[in-house]
Amino acid sequence: MMHVTNLIKSIVLGLMLSALLACSEQKPTTGLYLLLDTSGTYTKELKKAQQIIHYYLANLAPGDSFAVARIDSGSFSEQDIIAKVTFDHRPSRANEQKRVFSQSIQHFIETVKSSAYTDINGGLLQASEYLNETQVSRKIVMIFSDLQEELPKGYKRDFDLALTDFEVVALNVTKLSSDNRDPTQYMQRLDDWQRRIELSGATWRVINDLERQDALAL
Repeated sequence: MMHVTNLIKSIVLGLMLSALLACSEQKPTTGLYLLLDTSGTYTKELKKAQQIIHYYLANLAPGDSFAVARIDSGSFSEQDIIAKVTFDHRPSRANEQKRVFSQSIQHFIETVKSSAYTDINGGLLQASEYLNETQVSRKIVMIFSDLQEELPKGYKRDFDLALTDFEVVALNVTKLSSDNRDPTQYMQRLDDWQRRIELSGATWRVINDLERQDALAL
């Protein structure tokens, strides 16, 4: 009898230890920060961005973090964050978070005013700070923009970005009217950004075909 009792105790103890280990193991989490260009006529492209946002709201997992911010004249500011969330493990709570997030994006797109300048580097700096604070396993910054940076007088962005182990993805890099006259300007703009991002320690890719969900998949 004593042998059976000890065996049961060992089994129970083993189950308890397994449960504790399962609780202590943290699943890899993803942090996604999406920057939206709001300069000039590019605001007409934001409906496409809204579809992308809905896609990630549906596909990000519990524990993942998602933030959407605007790129304007001075983007190194938390005030430019339109919506942010870390998804709850409870489905009912997560669904409510997604609903509120979606409403915030809808309101922004309906009321957005074009900015005169485009501070992409400031947005990247704010994105890196936000994602580092979330302590996620995987950090992704997406830039929905034509990648033409224009800064107000007095703004300096000649710093080195620190994006080691980040993934940076450029989305919907539309061509400017000047690019049509001289396509090498468009190619040079992409090359310059790729060089800057890769020197920062991050990977770089461009997705212009937004209909391809396999390309958008994380």
